[in-house]
Amino acid sequence: MTVEAGAGRRRQTEIYVTGAGGKRPAVPVHPERLWEEARRKMSPQAWAYVAGGAGGEATMAANREAFAAFPWAPRVFRDVSRRDLSVELLGVRHRAPLLLAPIGALDMIQPQADLLCARAAHQEGIGMIFSNQAGVPMETCAQAMGDTPRWFQLYWSSDQDVVASFLERAEQVGCQAIVLTLDTTLLGWRPRDLDLGYLPFLRGYGLAQYLSDPVFRQRIPSQAQVGGPRPQGAGLLGTALSLARKGRPYGLSLKAMQGAVSHFVNTYSRPDLRWEDIETLRQMTRLPLLLKGIRRREDAEKARAMGVDGLIVSNHGGRQVDGERGALFSLQEVVAGAGDLPVLFDSGIRTGSDVAKALALGAKACLLGRPFAYGLALGGEEGVREVIRNIIAELDLTLALLGCSSLEELPEVLAL
Repeated sequence: MTVEAGAGRRRQTEIYVTGAGGKRPAVPVHPERLWEEARRKMSPQAWAYVAGGAGGEATMAANREAFAAFPWAPRVFRDVSRRDLSVELLGVRHRAPLLLAPIGALDMIQPQADLLCARAAHQEGIGMIFSNQAGVPMETCAQAMGDTPRWFQLYWSSDQDVVASFLERAEQVGCQAIVLTLDTTLLGWRPRDLDLGYLPFLRGYGLAQYLSDPVFRQRIPSQAQVGGPRPQGAGLLGTALSLARKGRPYGLSLKAMQGAVSHFVNTYSRPDLRWEDIETLRQMTRLPLLLKGIRRREDAEKARAMGVDGLIVSNHGGRQVDGERGALFSLQEVVAGAGDLPVLFDSGIRTGSDVAKALALGAKACLLGRPFAYGLALGGEEGVREVIRNIIAELDLTLALLGCSSLEELPEVLAL
């Protein structure tokens, strides 16, 4: 499936013509209105987790401000009647330079959120990166995607056997790459979540890959490991009910779920990861490997020397380190260090013009994060589809109005 020239104009026409009869889009087109309406729709806990960032959220602001530092210089009198938005990634042709980013605990928004997003991605012909912290098992999501490209995000657990099991399952469900996330070996300091005393995983959200995994299930202790602080307050019953509800589809009792959460908390991260571990991962899977969280040229050069297959520039949407530079400022130096490796961009993408700027600075494609989660909150599967369509439509129109007929021409119209 390819995005044919005129996709942007057709989306405009669809909205304007149906609007003549009083119909409005299922989700707001303007990024700030989308943000505001999703905030009103989502629970305080879900909003804090999805929309929040680290510390004072300076990095989140920097991610957005970075796009203003690279203005366009459009050219005219160019034949832009034929435009091609397709791109090849790891030998696979993608309809557009856009994939749905992995977002954990989307089941806080809707119980079957990951499945709804997989269906939306399939319907729009857009690739999706399955989250390690999904609320629906990868097998269910893959079945809904047909031959639409999908990758799997990996958080490298300290339980190596569980990692191996996840990788094997990703291969079996047709994932075409593994995305190793490097910027979250520990959870960042996130005041919005801390002020609510709320971490979704402790209530069973975002654990579907684990609860459906045969190796992880064998590791579930007979009782939760005791040590450190204990849950306190009137919310204990609500947490127990949430755990019981989340365990039911997997045949796990409340006691088993308490053990599962305990084992997850004790093993989910690997702060001791080193460059040498890439070779270990290479031996565990035949799939191409991309490193997500690269922001420095020397790290890009090291990754290339280690033989990885691609890089993703990302600061986790500003959720990990407060006060770092906007991710877009890292893109050019990472591209320079990556050589012939494909570099993708994540963090701060809100519009089709944002996608175009990242491509102009050397990215092969972009990951779309929070906006599709907001569309999910407001309109379910259709909400996600509309967000995707709007981003692609704006990208198509931006390309034409800049005087370009291909993505490769975008660097020529960036005012550097």
